[in-house]
Amino acid sequence: MTDRQDIVPGGLEAQYEKLQFAPAVRVGDTVHVSGVIGTKPDGSVSGDAAAQFEQAFSNLGHVLSAAGCGFGDVVEMTTFHVGLQQHMRDFMRAKRAAMAGPPHSAWTAIGIVELAIPGALVEIRATVATPS
Repeated sequence: MTDRQDIVPGGLEAQYEKLQFAPAVRVGDTVHVSGVIGTKPDGSVSGDAAAQFEQAFSNLGHVLSAAGCGFGDVVEMTTFHVGLQQHMRDFMRAKRAAMAGPPHSAWTAIGIVELAIPGALVEIRATVATPS
């Protein structure tokens, strides 16, 4: 049987129970991080794109930390963007601040129509190699 562990950082327990998904799942030496949105602690999102992107990376960092990892351990990232071209400059600024590297992860950015949280502009999904 595969060694599997759900990772539920503090503050996300209700999401885990109510929405029935783990913020991250460790399988062996790999952590799969569910999509992370730039929600504030009260569940709302800022109307300011730059603030929302910074919050999304902060939220991702919270999940990574709970898994015993950091941004430098991310090997693959997929981002889903509402208004991809319109907001790319602000997104790249937040990404550079959080993930200065090297090493740099593989990355795919996808433009979409909407996300599950009204007003959300980005969702970040990641695959992480755990530190040795």
